[in-house]
Amino acid sequence: MGSRLGEEPRRVVLWPLYFDARRSREEGRRVPKHLAVEGPSAEEVARAARAAGYQVEVDLEARHPSTWFEGRGRVFVLTDEPKTAVIRKVAVKLRQLRSSRVSS
Repeated sequence: MGSRLGEEPRRVVLWPLYFDARRSREEGRRVPKHLAVEGPSAEEVARAARAAGYQVEVDLEARHPSTWFEGRGRVFVLTDEPKTAVIRKVAVKLRQLRSSRVSS
């Protein structure tokens, strides 16, 4: 993974709503619509992160502060890359996993 000078691997939090096509950017989506999927679960995000080559830890009990009424969990990714790069790589894998699941 693209190590930046002096950077130690750290845990980055990925919330499923970052990848949810039903959400606007204002509501917390962090990826372009063409990379988003409808209603991703924490397990799906974790599977996509593993497929992208990251070490993953899942917390199914966590609730995002802006959507505390939805218990969708969160995913921790160990990385030394910028969070935006991690989110984009995971979004691409999530999209691929969804499309292969639909076509199977």
